[in-house]
Amino acid sequence: MTDFCSDDRASDGGIPCDKTPTICRATNIPPALARLSAPPAARLPVNRCNLPAEALASLAFQLAPVDLEVDGVQPLHRPLFERLSLVDDATARAQLFMHYMTAHFLLDDAPAQGLTEHARIDRSRLDYLRLLRGWLFDSEGREGAVLKSWVESRFGLLTGFHRGPLGDGDCPARTAFEHERAAGLYGTGALEAQVDLLYAYAQHELARRHAGKRHLTLYRGISGRDALATLAPLPDGRNAVLLNNLSSFSASRERAGEFGDRVMECAVPLPKVLAFARLLPGRLQGEDEYLVIGGVAAVRRVD
Repeated sequence: MTDFCSDDRASDGGIPCDKTPTICRATNIPPALARLSAPPAARLPVNRCNLPAEALASLAFQLAPVDLEVDGVQPLHRPLFERLSLVDDATARAQLFMHYMTAHFLLDDAPAQGLTEHARIDRSRLDYLRLLRGWLFDSEGREGAVLKSWVESRFGLLTGFHRGPLGDGDCPARTAFEHERAAGLYGTGALEAQVDLLYAYAQHELARRHAGKRHLTLYRGISGRDALATLAPLPDGRNAVLLNNLSSFSASRERAGEFGDRVMECAVPLPKVLAFARLLPGRLQGEDEYLVIGGVAAVRRVD
């Protein structure tokens, strides 16, 4: 297995070389370590994408990622992506995407979504934009529960932390989490389907903005001895850890340091990025924040 996740190009202009010290180096990682994945209790036997949870949550996936696709999204919305491919300006693409979302999901027509004057709760305004803003404000809030439950459904990775560790089975913490995500989804206009398309659009944008790359170097601030479950040390000095099914990372090492007493660096596969603050210019406020889908990852402490 060989991994290429650097911007550096070979001298002949071909595929990138893997000599840069900050990138993934799969050649010196034993196969048994590369096969490390989220434990069975942290994943579901089925999901709604093109890889099973055990595979996409593995260290091998980080070392040599492949594209992830949520079932049915690309065929259903093919006309959108055909139009996006013809637009060179990122801001214009974002405007096209947002107009499409409004039209397809009737986001400006609450009655068409089923809202009546007798509705007990008006949830028509909880759309993908408010969901992202809610996460950027507080990833442990209701919007965070909805997004983490979306990862569970689509990728089969169970939430391990939301306001605190979630136990297995019907423990009170997990029951409270499931109640919160149900409350967040109640009465909304196909909110999970909106996130499906948001993820597909983010992947389209990442491929265009980072052509030829398979990873981004991102940072996360952590606090507490048990902030992350360390699975194994790696020969290159990094550690294999188990990330929550959805976490915030930053493109800025300094910014990440504001959120913890330690900072870890991770080569995040592009297919693991759900969304990022600069995806929709002018609509999201964030400090180079990225929403990263979890699993086993090799990280290095850099503080």
